[in-house]
Amino acid sequence: MRRNGRNQKTKTMTELIWDGKYDKDGRKVAPVRLALPFQNVETVNESVQERQKSLDLFSSGRDSEWRNRLIWGDKKYVLPSLLPEFAGKVNLIYIDPPFDTGADFSFTAIIPDHPETEENDSASFVKEPSVIEQKAYRDTWGRGLDSYLQWFYESIVLFHDFLAEDGSLYVHLDWHIGHYAKAVLDDVFGSGNFRSEIIWQKIRSSKAQSESFGNVHDVIFFYSKRERAVFNPERVPHSEAYLQSHYRYHEGSAGRRYRLDNFTQAGQGPARKFGDKLLEPPPGKHWIWSQERIDEGLKKGLIVFSKDGMPSVKRYLDEVEGNFVEDIWADIAPINSMSKERVDYPTQKPEALLERIIKTSSNEGSLVLDCFGGSGTTAAVAEKLSRRWIACDLGRFAIHTTRKRLLSIPNVKPFVVQNLGKYERQTWQSAEFTTPEDQREKELRYRRFILDLYKADPFTGYSWLHGVKNGRMVHVGSVDAPVTLADIKSIAAEVWRSVGKGKESASKAAVDVLGWDFALEVNEVAKQIAAESKVDVSFKIIPREVLEKKAVEQGDIRFFELASLSVDVKSSGMEASAKLKDFVIPPQDVPADVQKAITHWSQWIDYWAIDWDYKNDTFHNQWQSFRTRKDPKIALEATHNYETPGEYQVVVKVIDILGNDTTKLVKVQVAGAQNKKQKAQAASRG
Repeated sequence: MRRNGRNQKTKTMTELIWDGKYDKDGRKVAPVRLALPFQNVETVNESVQERQKSLDLFSSGRDSEWRNRLIWGDKKYVLPSLLPEFAGKVNLIYIDPPFDTGADFSFTAIIPDHPETEENDSASFVKEPSVIEQKAYRDTWGRGLDSYLQWFYESIVLFHDFLAEDGSLYVHLDWHIGHYAKAVLDDVFGSGNFRSEIIWQKIRSSKAQSESFGNVHDVIFFYSKRERAVFNPERVPHSEAYLQSHYRYHEGSAGRRYRLDNFTQAGQGPARKFGDKLLEPPPGKHWIWSQERIDEGLKKGLIVFSKDGMPSVKRYLDEVEGNFVEDIWADIAPINSMSKERVDYPTQKPEALLERIIKTSSNEGSLVLDCFGGSGTTAAVAEKLSRRWIACDLGRFAIHTTRKRLLSIPNVKPFVVQNLGKYERQTWQSAEFTTPEDQREKELRYRRFILDLYKADPFTGYSWLHGVKNGRMVHVGSVDAPVTLADIKSIAAEVWRSVGKGKESASKAAVDVLGWDFALEVNEVAKQIAAESKVDVSFKIIPREVLEKKAVEQGDIRFFELASLSVDVKSSGMEASAKLKDFVIPPQDVPADVQKAITHWSQWIDYWAIDWDYKNDTFHNQWQSFRTRKDPKIALEATHNYETPGEYQVVVKVIDILGNDTTKLVKVQVAGAQNKKQKAQAASRG
């Protein structure tokens, strides 16, 4: 019997207790439910017509139609932010959470062939988890089983709130933690809503074991929110051994295959005529067919008599759908090196596994949620089966892998890529730097915090310069706005005011610009502006890790320089072309052995996409080229035909083999055929 913090008796119960489940007053520690707005980072595969329709709906204040959602972010922030919109509306949740392997966030990065070579000369290396991913892993397993169970419990409470009344939850685990997880699931969902413990044979043979049996299976716990849930049982073909033992007969040498089935069932019944014979059923039995059906069956040859005159009924194999799926799934092969669907993601699950789960526990149009998206199997299968879906993952590479996988599906419906972006940072800033003083004091404390992490010395007296490090000025970007070209001009001007204009001062005109986000047009264009001002500018990203106290305390913070992208955009008549010219990743971001394997700049690029008509809202992926295992080469040039003349903003997004993205904005003037002719005539007259 448990007692609460006031020594009052509570209902007698058996439960799993861990350090952190209850606070000092005996109350269960509830998950944090801070809801933040999402930011659309990218809209993928939306046509021009669909894009205009969305803009019209948005401007009119009406809700636009559903878009599937791929969300990059920590589950502890993402789920509470989704809950206000989707509480009680999710039909199926599948999760494949960490198994305590220590490598849940690592991935294999492929260095592709040099584009001018024919031989398959690809190389690969393991990309270790980022600091933020390591931090998430520490949060989950840092205190061992206690911290895992608290993390798991808080998640399951939220999942229960997400589910529709007829919704289901599938939790995919292995032998390390499954038995503890089931106790937590019973606690939240109630043991009466436990439906099945599914055993999936994940490998066909295990490595030799000296002290235990080889592990070849995972467990999947299936729960429903209420007693009645969507359940569409699947049938599977009979095994060959079963066919040989049960369907032994053929009509003729190559005719229909059949078996003989009992013609009686329990319960007393009358005699029936079988042709010219009246037969009594055995004691306590009755014939399964009526007299009319028996007469018809005899005419069709469906009734066979044994030597002692007992009837049996033919059951044809081609009339049988197969057996209903049971709770041991040994018929779904794992992902292996030859699998067509393999995307080189270590925790990838086979599509057949998710297809069975999604078909069984949802219908067309149902909403499926997976907040451990990984390689994107759930989203890909849900897309193919005409389900709506929301997929989330903390890993940047997981989001990139999923996006590529979805784009490989013919006629994939438009979807959005989202994160919590500036809203998460604003919440962090307010919580960490709240003071009784004014807003200016909060900003000063925030900047000093970033400067300290960057190991720079703060100073005041300037609007755009906030510190100095190794003789270089430092600017700290705002939490809720990207660094823009206008910012760069102001920073460069203030650098010159701070160092003077003499020849000796020129060598000191240098600044590091730290920013959470950078405007699309910044990188090369901003460096050009800085060069014209004779200021050496370096752009460095403030990593998301600074939001995590433990990462800060352990000194895990690194500021990386922006990659450099060169794009040539030209137009001829109504056609525009975009060609990648160069792509450089700062060397300090990449292991030395990886740098040596790169012989051409294009080998850094795994994927690139173009928005041919950027409208200062969200990047719209209108064209893309990316590498796959089947086709590891990418195009380096693309063309587009515009419908009307005018000036357009073209945004190019590149994602490198490490999963990081770099964007660039270029303006292009498109002239119609008539305008082009007029220009040519004017040129000839001149």
